[in-house]
Amino acid sequence: MTDGEQRYDDGDDTPLRGYATLATTFVAGAGVFALTAWRRGLRLPDTVPTWDVALLGTATFKASRLLTKDKVTSFLRAPFTRREREGEGSEVMDAPRGTGLRRAVGDLVSCPFCTSTWVAGGLVGTYAVAPRAARLVCAGLSAVVVSDWLQYAWSATEQKAEQ
Repeated sequence: MTDGEQRYDDGDDTPLRGYATLATTFVAGAGVFALTAWRRGLRLPDTVPTWDVALLGTATFKASRLLTKDKVTSFLRAPFTRREREGEGSEVMDAPRGTGLRRAVGDLVSCPFCTSTWVAGGLVGTYAVAPRAARLVCAGLSAVVVSDWLQYAWSATEQKAEQ
């Protein structure tokens, strides 16, 4: 932490400036999207059907897990995290590394709850611009969630049969 950086509390190394940079980036991205949509005359939907909210939510969940926990996407996290251990179902548990902005990005990309806000922003933006394409992407990610549950159910029945 640099001399001028604020501390969250005594002895804490929470990267507040890094978090502020990430929050500013998110808000700026949303603002640029809104301004661009407004300038292009994009008509946003008055309501979002419950089914679409469920589809967006399920897809946000899965995309966030894929980005933050999947082995295959570890190359995206590697500059900002280090592997702590293997998790269940081929997931991995990463921990942030470094200080400042690097640490803040590490916190973001290792936390599915944190990443879900960014994923939801991207999916909702896509939904606003191209709802059919967004539904298709969300349906694909939701199908993976269903597949995951079926894989767990199958594994549980195999384990029970072996007992």
